[in-house]
Amino acid sequence: MRAVVQSEAGGTDTLRIDTVDTPEPSPTEVQIKVAAAGLNRADIMQRQGFYPPPPGTSDILGMEVSGTISKLGSDVESWALGDEVCALLPGGGYAEYVTVDAGLVMPLPAGVDLITAASLPEVSCTVFSNLYMTADLQFDELVLIHGGTSGIGSHAIQVAKSHGSRVATTARTADKLEFCRELGADILINYAEEDFAETLAPHGADVILDIIGAKYLSRNVSTLAVGGRLVIIGMQGGTKGELNIAELLTKRASVAATNLRGRPLPGPDGKREIVSATVDFTWPKIGNGDIRPIVDRTFDITEVAAAHDYLDSGQAIGKVLLTL
Repeated sequence: MRAVVQSEAGGTDTLRIDTVDTPEPSPTEVQIKVAAAGLNRADIMQRQGFYPPPPGTSDILGMEVSGTISKLGSDVESWALGDEVCALLPGGGYAEYVTVDAGLVMPLPAGVDLITAASLPEVSCTVFSNLYMTADLQFDELVLIHGGTSGIGSHAIQVAKSHGSRVATTARTADKLEFCRELGADILINYAEEDFAETLAPHGADVILDIIGAKYLSRNVSTLAVGGRLVIIGMQGGTKGELNIAELLTKRASVAATNLRGRPLPGPDGKREIVSATVDFTWPKIGNGDIRPIVDRTFDITEVAAAHDYLDSGQAIGKVLLTL
């Protein structure tokens, strides 16, 4: 099969299309003929050598796909050959075929086509697990979502609004902020011109979903309301920061850092549970129009270097996809 391979960590010039062995499903897995794969910041970090795949998984990039089930493991009864699906992966998505645990496979939401569905697994599972399973976001609470036009941010705004929460978000240009308003954001913060902590004072945010990391740590803590919950899911702004424990104690606030890719399959907060809960919560809201997938651009798999450059440029609003 064709796949994107990489001989060494580095820039987009290290990516090339080559022929590799087609993976065969284990008894609990399915094989999917890939129609499209979603790009994520984690793919860029892995390409650069900063985010290795979990042990025992494919070193091919790609953590989400859509496609058609082409083979079934001997123990799989929940899916059938020919089913159109999307799936959350630990890796391997930039290829013509992938194998994945049957519990990480999802049906297409009503009204979503096969290509667009590749934009959903990673963002939907990340957003639901962090806003609700970790942060326990409640109706009418204020959530601050950093990077409102990213794949995560554009999905999170819609999910939180559909659940009755108030949403503040950050972006760097007027057109991106206007897009966030169209998605439902209530408070728009241009991070190039405003301090989000000052803008949200004096109450602050009940929940903060942060893709930046160290660069925002101290201001995020300052922004938390009493009883607030900061959930860090990215490291775009570095990995080491100073934490003001006294401020956390005063506010009775908490900081959590989570990772979806490295979680175990079974058990509480395992990936199978997250996938199942996400489909139950989010898919009906997509079906009735409360949440819509946001796809900025699609690239053919042969244009993988250009796709990475585009995602890395910060121009994208929503998701970037590779099609096969």
